[in-house]
Amino acid sequence: MVTYLLAAAAENPYGIRAALEEGGIIAIATFSILVAMSIFTFYIFFTKLLQQQKIMSQANKVRANFWNSANLREAASKLEKKSAYRAIVEDAVVAMEQHGKLTDPVDQHDWMHGSLERSKNAIGNRLGEGLAFLATTGATAPFIGLFGTVVGIYRALIKIGAAGQASISTVAGPVGEALIMTALGLVVAVPAVMAFNWLQRRNKAIMEDLAAFTTDVHGYLMSDGKVKPQLATAPATKAATAKPAATTTGGAPVKPTVKS
Repeated sequence: MVTYLLAAAAENPYGIRAALEEGGIIAIATFSILVAMSIFTFYIFFTKLLQQQKIMSQANKVRANFWNSANLREAASKLEKKSAYRAIVEDAVVAMEQHGKLTDPVDQHDWMHGSLERSKNAIGNRLGEGLAFLATTGATAPFIGLFGTVVGIYRALIKIGAAGQASISTVAGPVGEALIMTALGLVVAVPAVMAFNWLQRRNKAIMEDLAAFTTDVHGYLMSDGKVKPQLATAPATKAATAKPAATTTGGAPVKPTVKS
C-alpha cells in the first residue's frame, strides 16, 4: 500500500513533490521551515499540556489534605518532591528562617510577601516557557507561506513571458507550488494560535490558584499557624441536626405522654 502511494505521488505531476522540484531550493527551504515549525508547535503543546495537568493534579492534593497537617513541614512532606506547591512552601519556610539572620531586618510581612511572590513568579516563568514560540509561529507562518506563494507566482510569470502565452500547462506547476505554500502556512499557523490561546488561559487559572495558595501560606506563617483556610466539611444530615420539638409551659419543657 505504501509503495503504491509513493508511486502515485511520484507519477502526479502537480503534487507536493513535483511542486518542490519545480520551485527548487527556495521552495524546499520554505517547506522545510514550515514543517519544522509545525513539529515544534505540537511538541511544545503536548509538553506544556502535561506540565499544566501535573500542577492541576497537585492542586487537588493540596485541597484534599494539605491543611490538615500540624505544620507546614509535615504538610510539604505529603506533596511530591518536584511539586510546585511544595516548592512554594519550602521557600516560605527558608525565608522565615532567614529573616532572623538579617543584620538590618526589614518588616517580616514585607519580607515574606516578597519571598512568596518570587517563588510564585518563578513557577509562572516555567509555565510560560515555549509559549513565545507558539505566538511567533502563529504570527509568522502565514507570511512564510506567502513568501513561497510570491516566488511561485513569479516563476509562473517568467514561464508565461518565456512561452509567450498563458497556457494551463505552462503555469500549472508554479501556481500549484504557490497555492501549496499558502495552504501550508495556514495549516501551521492556525494550530499554533489556538494552542497558544488555550495554554495561556490554563496558565492564568493555575496562577490564580497559586496566588491564593501563597496568600494562605503567608497568613499561616504570619499568624503562627492560627490563620488558615477553612476546610470543606460534609453537610450534616437532617436527622443529626434536627432538634426534638417540645412545648413549654411557663418556660419549662413538657415531656410527651406515652400511652400504654
